[in-house]
Amino acid sequence: MGAAEDTLRRPGRLWAVVSGVLVVVAVIVISRMQVRRVPGKPGTEPMLSVYFHEENTVRQMPLETYVEGVVAAEMDPNWPIEALKAQAIVARTFTLEKIQRGGVPARGTDASTDPKEFQAYDAAKVNDRVREAVRSTRGQVITYGGKPIQAWFHASSGGKTATPEEGLGQKMAALPYVSVVPDMPASSPQTWVQRFSASEVARAARTAGVPVGDSVSSIRIGRKGPSGRAETLVINGKAVSAPALRLALGGERMRSTLLDDVRLEDGTVYMRGRGYGHGVGMSQWGAWVMALRGKKAQDIVRYYYRGVKIETMWQ
Repeated sequence: MGAAEDTLRRPGRLWAVVSGVLVVVAVIVISRMQVRRVPGKPGTEPMLSVYFHEENTVRQMPLETYVEGVVAAEMDPNWPIEALKAQAIVARTFTLEKIQRGGVPARGTDASTDPKEFQAYDAAKVNDRVREAVRSTRGQVITYGGKPIQAWFHASSGGKTATPEEGLGQKMAALPYVSVVPDMPASSPQTWVQRFSASEVARAARTAGVPVGDSVSSIRIGRKGPSGRAETLVINGKAVSAPALRLALGGERMRSTLLDDVRLEDGTVYMRGRGYGHGVGMSQWGAWVMALRGKKAQDIVRYYYRGVKIETMWQ
């Protein structure tokens, strides 16, 4: 779930350049990157250009309509309404911030339905609960210092959320609103076990940028981050980025980098871990638990993103 490559449905994304006539709603400056603007007039709902990867077409739609399809794809549409509301606020923020940083340059659009580029999207799954979640949070965006935040989200943290560097493998300046927080105990499977052939792990390491040979003769957990997630795995004596290896092996198999055990036996690599997804930002299963306990969407958002505000950008 958001941020895509690791959510209840699917997750993963990259982001891009805004097309069309642009007027400032809010701006974010990322190091030396050029400031981008959100389509539309200040205080009004933006119209987005969205690339539909299944059809190879581009459509125009209001941002709130787009958010409905994202919420339905990234979270079970029948979940508690406050969890759906939290997902709507997070998805809206994720969308706005990514557009301001460029949208989807490869497509020349503001957004995409391909979770590897942006967020998952499925209009066919939108129901009355999703519509109500989006309608009742209309225009609400998470901000820090007056700017929309990078609102990552994932399916299940496995007990603790992650920093961007350990969960995503991204070198970046510290973001004060994203930190390691203890997560809610969830009813989703918290532990997982997976096996890989030694040769496929070697291929994945090569895909991650570290040639280790054609097979694996040794493997162990290397450096760990603040949440206990593996930042590196040492394969044949070489350090390989754990987040990059996870993407190369497939996030549905190597479900997280919160690893309890990694070992090699008879040409097979066994991994045992906790959680599902990169672990950064809001845990969707954690949001589910908090909603069942009576917490409101705003409480959920502020738990996972510390020191933020929730501002209404348009009515």
